[in-house]
Amino acid sequence: MKRIDVKLNLPVVAPLLDVLRRASDALSDSLASPLQIEDIDSDFREAWTEELVTDQRGEVMALLALFDDEFLSSGVIRIDEPVAEGILRACSAFRLHLRANELRSVSDETLEAGIAGPDQMPEGLRPALTAYIFLASLQELLLEHFEGA
Repeated sequence: MKRIDVKLNLPVVAPLLDVLRRASDALSDSLASPLQIEDIDSDFREAWTEELVTDQRGEVMALLALFDDEFLSSGVIRIDEPVAEGILRACSAFRLHLRANELRSVSDETLEAGIAGPDQMPEGLRPALTAYIFLASLQELLLEHFEGA
């Protein structure tokens, strides 16, 4: 089984966890990207949505659980291969939520091309932008490490 240990700078990551915890509250009962399927039975759509929200909630909690007491003492998060896919989906859910809410005033080009770093953003957007960039970097790292696993 593959595993990756990621050493993080605790003083940098701690404020990002506040952003993620706030976002997790919103993601606990609604999808990061709502279903727009109108041509299926409403009962089926409701059941499907409920199942997707339940899965998303579990994946979000698994990501947040990486920042446990071990992380607080060592600065290391450990991701095992069996949970990596769920962590990737949780990163996506958080990023979609941040994009649609806290970062809605930032252009896609700025976010995806990295045109503006947190220092170039208004102070109120910096924590959300930094969390967005952190999650993107974590996704890239996981994809690179577990590719083909």
